[in-house]
Formats: sequence, C-alpha cells, structure tokens
Amino acid sequence: MVATPGRLIDLIERKAIQLEKIHYVVLDEADEMLNMGFKDDIEFILKNTPERQSTWLFSATMPAEIRQVSKRYMDKPFEITIGKMNAGNVNIDHQYYATQHSNRYETLKRIIDFNPGIYGIVFTRTKADAQEVTEQLVREGYDIEAIHGDLTQPQRDKVMGRFREKSIQLLIATDVAARGIDVKDITHVINYELPDDPEVYTHRSGRTGRAGKSGISISLVTPREVFRLRSIEKMLNQKFHKMDIPSGKDVCRKQFFHFIEKMLNADISHGEYETYLPLLREKFAHVEKEEIMQRVAALEFDRFLKYYENAADLNMRDTRRDARSERGDRGERGEKPAGGRTSRDTSGRTFGGGGGSYERLFVNLGTKDGFYKASFLQFILDMSDLRKDVLGRIDMKEMNSWVEVDATSAKKMIKAIDGKNFRGRKIRMNPA
Repeated sequence: MVATPGRLIDLIERKAIQLEKIHYVVLDEADEMLNMGFKDDIEFILKNTPERQSTWLFSATMPAEIRQVSKRYMDKPFEITIGKMNAGNVNIDHQYYATQHSNRYETLKRIIDFNPGIYGIVFTRTKADAQEVTEQLVREGYDIEAIHGDLTQPQRDKVMGRFREKSIQLLIATDVAARGIDVKDITHVINYELPDDPEVYTHRSGRTGRAGKSGISISLVTPREVFRLRSIEKMLNQKFHKMDIPSGKDVCRKQFFHFIEKMLNADISHGEYETYLPLLREKFAHVEKEEIMQRVAALEFDRFLKYYENAADLNMRDTRRDARSERGDRGERGEKPAGGRTSRDTSGRTFGGGGGSYERLFVNLGTKDGFYKASFLQFILDMSDLRKDVLGRIDMKEMNSWVEVDATSAKKMIKAIDGKNFRGRKIRMNPA
C-alpha cells in the first residue's frame, strides 16, 4: 500500500484499514515529511504497525528529528549512505546571474529568450511568486504553466502530462509542489530566488543532468543573496560560474541562428504540404531568394527585434557596491543589515539603517510542530501571500516563534494567519 500520511491516518481512524499485520514500513523523503510538519502523523502511523519486521527511512539529509524517530521506533537502526553527502552532480554546470531585485523578472525573461531550446523548471519561493511569474510570461506568449499547492490532483496531472509531452516549454514550481517530479531530458533548472536552506538547492538542481546527460542550473542572485550563494558553493564544494546577462542583440542573434538550424534540419521527406508545392512555385516565381529569406526573417523575428531594439544593459557593473552588499547580506540572517545599524525599542520593533521598520509578531508554532526555519518561512509566506523581502529575523523555540515583519505588512500577515487551523488547533499570531 502506498499512501500520504494524512490519507492513511484518515483510513485508520475510520477503521477502513487494518495495519496490525504490516511487516514492512517504508518512509520516502523522510526529511521533507518532517520539514512539512508530519512528525506526529508519522509517529501515529508507526504506533499502528506493531508487527513491523523492518522499517526503512529514505532521506536526502539526516536531521535530528529523523534520528529521534529511528531510535524510538527501530530496533538497532543503522545508517547507509549512498554517494557523498550533499555532492553535486558532476554533469551539472552551476551558473549565476547577478541582478538587482527590480530586474529579476526581466533577467529571467532574457535568459529564457537566450536559450530558445530550453526545457526546464523555474523554482520560486512561494506559490504567489509562481503564479505571478507564470501569468506575466503567459501574457507575453510563452508556453508555460505553474505547479503549486493550490492545484487539485487532476489539475496537477494535466499540467505534468503537458510538460512530459513537451507541449509546454517551462514549468514554474514551488519546492513543495515539485516533490516527486521526475522528468527526462530537462536541460535547465532556474532558481528565480535562492532557497533559504542550502540543501534544497541540491534537490532543485538535481532535476537536470540525469542519466549521464549534462544540464545547467541557473540562479538569479541579488546583492542581498550573495551570502546565500557562497553558502551553497561551500556545501557543494563547487564554484559557480558568473555569467553576463545577455544583451538584446545577443538574444536576437541566438534566436535567429536557432531558427535557421531548425529550418535546415526540418524533415521534408514526407508531408501533406507536397500538394501545395506547385502553387508555392507559382507564387514565388518572380521573387528573389534573398527577398524570401528577408521576409521569413521579418515574420519570425519582428517581435524580438522590436522588443530588444533599445533593450537596457541589465548587468551590474559597480563591483565595489556588490562587495559592500555581499558583506551586508548578513542582515538577512538576523545580523547587522547592509547600510546602517540596527536598534530595537521596547515595543519590539526593529529599525534598520536603510529606513524600513519591522514589527515583531508572536506565533504559537515552533520546532515541536516539525518546522525548521526554512519550512516555517515557506509556511507563513504561503499562508499570507507575502514576499520574502518583507521579513526580518525569525526566532524559533520549541513551542513558539517570533517573526519580524515589515510594519506595513504586519496587519496583513496577522489577518491571514491568526485563527487559522493547523493540524486540529488554532494558530495564534499577534504583536509581541
């Protein structure tokens, strides 16, 4: 029997299934299960399989919670490690593009245009980001769809079916929604934003470069995210290649040559078009070969040429400023932010030197609920549909947590989260 924890518990409680004589229990992606807050559910299921002869936990990482579960429910457990811990696939070229936050979408679009044969996955931090990026790209004529937690299973199956058939060029996905995606021949993985947890990067990039084939993992990195990039490089023991954002002329040239190659390699050995050849010869009888090529190019590339005619240079040229920003990136990790000092008043608000202010909120959720900082961040952003840049420091304890939120967004977060249900109990969120 294969089941999700929630559905299996539902069947147990309705007495629709008997697990007393189950001999083998396999928990796949154990670290992700615990990250998503399923610790109590997993323990409930294990309690209902008393006749287990063997229990297997498959996990890409080995956090303390998994060790606790193994000690409690496994007899003389032992650990088998396959491959080097956090080792990156040698077939993957890790690249990054330095961009300003305000240019992130335009940089993504330019990278897609610069790779006309791309077939890949774009990872966003939240479902709101996934939907927003998808809607923008669809409006501009791209064959793209999003996959996130709001989709029903039939909707998800339909999107994945189209992606596997290559009816859509790119899939925009959140980390949670992308779990279990195994699609052949993915050429690129694009990190629209770097994940908070460096280990998540390994899971993302591993979607490409499979079965001995090469792949490319691209990250869009703002000055405030450089520190995060360096952490991932250190974990993988690999240096990422810094790439220049293509110019408008670069994009047009790449698209043009791709079209020419596609046209020259087209299979003309058979087809219904042959009945129209006499008409084509008649129509083009007095048109020069060079004029035909010009007309083909005009039809195919007019949109690109107009869009990129006066395209701005998106590359960041002030290296000294980048270096200062890299040093100041510690501000995202709860230390001194770039641009000034940090002070706290008695009301719990944090004031950054850059002019923004934070309000400190209390939440009755903590590590006992199965959260890490990364999964907790994802949870509150998904619940509130806010962006990562409105958050400051997150302090997590066993029973409760405290979150710093931009003062202008604090009320929206409280309204979105306070009073909602989390696994049978109400969430309380209020100013600390």
